[in-house]
Amino acid sequence: MSNLQAFLAPNALKVENQKIAVSPRFIDGKKKPIEWEVTCITSIENDEIRDACTKRVQTPGKRGQFTTETDFSLYLSRLGARCTVYPDLNDAELQASYNVMGAEKLLRTMLTPGEYTNYLKMIQEINGFDIPFEEDVEAAKN
Repeated sequence: MSNLQAFLAPNALKVENQKIAVSPRFIDGKKKPIEWEVTCITSIENDEIRDACTKRVQTPGKRGQFTTETDFSLYLSRLGARCTVYPDLNDAELQASYNVMGAEKLLRTMLTPGEYTNYLKMIQEINGFDIPFEEDVEAAKN
Protein backbone atom coordinates (compact mmCIF):
# COMPACT_ATOMS: atom_id res chain seq x y z
CA MET A 1 0.00 0.00 0.00
CA SER A 2 1.28 3.49 -0.78
CA ASN A 3 2.24 6.05 1.80
CA LEU A 4 -0.49 8.68 1.75
CA GLN A 5 1.30 10.67 4.42
CA ALA A 6 3.52 12.19 1.71
CA PHE A 7 0.43 13.84 0.16
CA LEU A 8 -0.74 15.57 3.33
CA ALA A 9 -0.39 19.36 3.10
CA PRO A 10 2.20 19.72 5.88
CA ASN A 11 4.43 17.14 4.16
CA ALA A 12 4.27 18.56 0.63
CA LEU A 13 7.30 20.55 -0.42
CA LYS A 14 6.54 24.25 -0.71
CA VAL A 15 7.21 26.06 -3.96
CA GLU A 16 9.77 28.69 -3.04
CA ASN A 17 9.61 32.24 -4.33
CA GLN A 18 12.20 32.97 -6.99
CA LYS A 19 14.29 36.06 -7.57
CA ILE A 20 14.93 37.07 -11.15
CA ALA A 21 16.55 39.99 -12.91
CA VAL A 22 13.78 41.40 -15.09
CA SER A 23 15.40 44.50 -16.52
CA PRO A 24 18.87 46.02 -16.64
CA ARG A 25 17.21 49.43 -16.25
CA PHE A 26 16.46 49.04 -12.53
CA ILE A 27 19.84 49.05 -10.78
CA ASP A 28 21.16 49.29 -7.25
CA GLY A 29 24.00 51.49 -5.97
CA LYS A 30 26.56 49.05 -7.38
CA LYS A 31 25.05 49.28 -10.90
CA LYS A 32 23.71 45.72 -10.64
CA PRO A 33 20.17 44.87 -11.80
CA ILE A 34 17.74 44.65 -8.90
CA GLU A 35 16.09 41.26 -8.70
CA TRP A 36 12.34 40.97 -8.60
CA GLU A 37 10.69 38.37 -6.38
CA VAL A 38 7.96 36.21 -7.89
CA THR A 39 5.75 33.51 -6.48
CA CYS A 40 3.84 30.53 -7.80
CA ILE A 41 0.07 30.55 -7.33
CA THR A 42 -2.36 27.69 -6.76
CA SER A 43 -4.50 26.19 -9.50
CA ILE A 44 -7.54 27.65 -7.77
CA GLU A 45 -6.07 31.17 -7.94
CA ASN A 46 -5.16 30.58 -11.57
CA ASP A 47 -8.73 29.47 -12.35
CA GLU A 48 -10.11 32.58 -10.67
CA ILE A 49 -7.86 34.84 -12.74
CA ARG A 50 -8.70 32.99 -15.96
CA ASP A 51 -12.44 32.99 -15.20
CA ALA A 52 -12.34 36.75 -14.58
CA CYS A 53 -10.83 37.15 -18.06
CA THR A 54 -13.40 34.91 -19.78
CA LYS A 55 -16.74 35.97 -21.15
CA ARG A 56 -19.63 34.35 -22.96
CA VAL A 57 -20.17 35.49 -26.52
CA GLN A 58 -22.81 34.53 -29.02
CA THR A 59 -21.63 32.10 -31.67
CA PRO A 60 -21.71 33.89 -35.05
CA GLY A 61 -24.58 32.64 -37.17
CA LYS A 62 -25.95 30.42 -34.40
CA ARG A 63 -28.89 32.08 -32.74
CA GLY A 64 -29.13 31.25 -29.05
CA GLN A 65 -25.77 29.48 -28.93
CA PHE A 66 -22.88 30.83 -26.95
CA THR A 67 -19.22 30.04 -26.53
CA THR A 68 -16.57 31.38 -24.20
CA GLU A 69 -13.67 33.64 -25.08
CA THR A 70 -10.68 34.31 -22.89
CA ASP A 71 -8.81 37.60 -23.19
CA PHE A 72 -5.29 36.16 -22.99
CA SER A 73 -3.57 39.55 -22.79
CA LEU A 74 -5.67 40.43 -19.76
CA TYR A 75 -5.13 36.97 -18.26
CA LEU A 76 -1.33 37.17 -18.59
CA SER A 77 -1.30 40.74 -17.29
CA ARG A 78 -3.26 39.74 -14.18
CA LEU A 79 -1.17 36.60 -13.71
CA GLY A 80 2.04 38.65 -13.90
CA ALA A 81 0.76 41.22 -11.43
CA ARG A 82 -0.52 38.56 -9.00
CA CYS A 83 2.75 36.61 -9.05
CA THR A 84 4.94 39.68 -8.47
CA VAL A 85 5.91 39.91 -4.80
CA TYR A 86 8.64 42.54 -5.15
CA PRO A 87 8.42 45.28 -6.18
CA ASP A 88 5.00 45.83 -4.63
CA LEU A 89 2.94 46.74 -7.70
CA ASN A 90 0.08 47.88 -5.45
CA ASP A 91 2.23 50.56 -3.81
CA ALA A 92 0.52 53.93 -4.32
CA GLU A 93 3.82 55.85 -4.49
CA LEU A 94 5.18 53.52 -7.18
CA GLN A 95 1.99 53.78 -9.22
CA ALA A 96 1.96 57.58 -8.85
CA SER A 97 5.56 57.80 -10.07
CA TYR A 98 4.43 56.22 -13.36
CA ASN A 99 1.10 58.11 -13.44
CA VAL A 100 -0.94 54.90 -13.47
CA MET A 101 -3.47 53.19 -11.25
CA GLY A 102 -3.53 49.43 -10.82
CA ALA A 103 -0.91 46.71 -10.60
CA GLU A 104 -1.45 45.36 -14.13
CA LYS A 105 -1.15 48.76 -15.75
CA LEU A 106 1.92 49.58 -13.65
CA LEU A 107 3.63 46.36 -14.74
CA ARG A 108 2.97 47.11 -18.43
CA THR A 109 4.17 50.70 -17.98
CA MET A 110 7.34 49.89 -16.03
CA LEU A 111 8.68 47.38 -18.54
CA THR A 112 9.52 47.73 -22.22
CA PRO A 113 7.52 45.46 -24.54
CA GLY A 114 10.38 42.95 -24.78
CA GLU A 115 11.00 42.96 -21.03
CA TYR A 116 7.26 42.51 -20.40
CA THR A 117 7.03 39.55 -22.79
CA ASN A 118 10.10 37.89 -21.26
CA TYR A 119 8.78 38.51 -17.75
CA LEU A 120 5.46 36.88 -18.57
CA LYS A 121 7.30 33.87 -20.01
CA MET A 122 9.25 33.54 -16.75
CA ILE A 123 6.03 33.83 -14.73
CA GLN A 124 4.47 31.05 -16.76
CA GLU A 125 7.52 28.81 -16.27
CA ILE A 126 7.53 29.45 -12.51
CA ASN A 127 3.88 28.40 -12.42
CA GLY A 128 4.63 25.17 -14.28
CA PHE A 129 3.46 26.08 -17.76
CA ASP A 130 5.93 24.55 -20.19
CA ILE A 131 4.12 25.84 -23.24
CA PRO A 132 2.31 29.15 -23.80
CA PHE A 133 -1.26 29.21 -22.51
CA GLU A 134 -2.66 29.84 -26.02
CA GLU A 135 -1.13 26.61 -27.33
CA ASP A 136 -2.53 24.75 -24.31
CA VAL A 137 -6.02 26.00 -25.16
CA GLU A 138 -5.65 25.10 -28.85
CA ALA A 139 -4.49 21.59 -27.94
CA ALA A 140 -7.47 21.16 -25.61
CA LYS A 141 -9.87 22.23 -28.37
CA ASN A 142 -8.56 19.58 -30.80
